[in-house]
Amino acid sequence: MSPPAGKRHVFFTGQPGVGKTTAVLKIVQALASNHDMDAIARGFYTEECRAGGERIGFDVVTLAGSRGPLARVAGAGRGGPAVGKYAVDVRSFEALALPQLTPSAGAQLYVIDEVGKMELFSRAFYPAVQALLDEAPLVLGTVPVARQGRAIPQVEAIKQRPDVQVITLTRENRDRETQAVLAELQRRLQSRGGSGGGSDGG
Repeated sequence: MSPPAGKRHVFFTGQPGVGKTTAVLKIVQALASNHDMDAIARGFYTEECRAGGERIGFDVVTLAGSRGPLARVAGAGRGGPAVGKYAVDVRSFEALALPQLTPSAGAQLYVIDEVGKMELFSRAFYPAVQALLDEAPLVLGTVPVARQGRAIPQVEAIKQRPDVQVITLTRENRDRETQAVLAELQRRLQSRGGSGGGSDGG
């Protein structure tokens, strides 16, 4: 995959459950076999939290392994803004995610999974994303599709940036697109002298 001219960041989008987060994690894990990710990568991803087989919410997890609640099923003692049946823990999200979005010397790859309704309840989050897209050499992220014709303005703004390549994943193309993005990111990291060297995997 050769990205269009000027497109240095890559964002996956697609229907819920299509595998956007899985694609990002596969890429990060594959890159880790050839690069010192602790040295060159920062960011976070979201993960379902389950208890007794039931989904009770979502966690935010940093690439370094720190974890905390992003949202939980609303109930006694759980306030905060809501998305459907889930109450968003803005303070927990900000404490984990925002430091990961601060440009850092030596960091060549930033992961943002995702820029969505829950995350955007943080007033500091979107400005941090914008600043990172302006400054970072490479961002790999995910954004949701518009639901019932209602687009999220901040998501649309990211998709329309001239330096962002948006790839729509489907069940038919996700493996192919994931491998293509992985091969391209390997090439980019090696051209910048990313730690570890090795094959570009593609």
